[in-house]
Amino acid sequence: MVSSKTEGTMGAFSDDISVSTKGFGDVVDITPDVQEVVGRSGIKSGIACVAAPGSTAGITTIEFEDGAVRDLKEALDRLAPMKQHYHHDARWGDGNGFAHVRSALLGASRSFPVQHGRLVLGTWQQVVLIDFDNRPRDRRIVVQVVGD
Repeated sequence: MVSSKTEGTMGAFSDDISVSTKGFGDVVDITPDVQEVVGRSGIKSGIACVAAPGSTAGITTIEFEDGAVRDLKEALDRLAPMKQHYHHDARWGDGNGFAHVRSALLGASRSFPVQHGRLVLGTWQQVVLIDFDNRPRDRRIVVQVVGD
């Protein structure tokens, strides 16, 4: 999944991850790909920022198992239902107003500590991309690692 590499200034490293999604709340575990970028960065101690550029996706953590993923999807359905009127849809007619609201609520990036060249995550904690849009997408995830 890893594609174009860009090295920044001393103490910074950036790379992209490409992810194909189904849309409509598709949850994808990107932990191994993020960890691979962190490992290649050569940075042993610092911060890794994981970002999904755009306004209809989110980055978060969860125990990536069917029950927890389903619970998260159902909670987001209650907060921003697909079948509700959205002013965005009235203006643009693209039917994805719910996706913009869900992305705004969840956030499109998260930062994680890096120690000993690895992400610091709990035993059952995975980094996930959630694609809220109303169609399949090819998503670009930017991972930037800063430290020493």
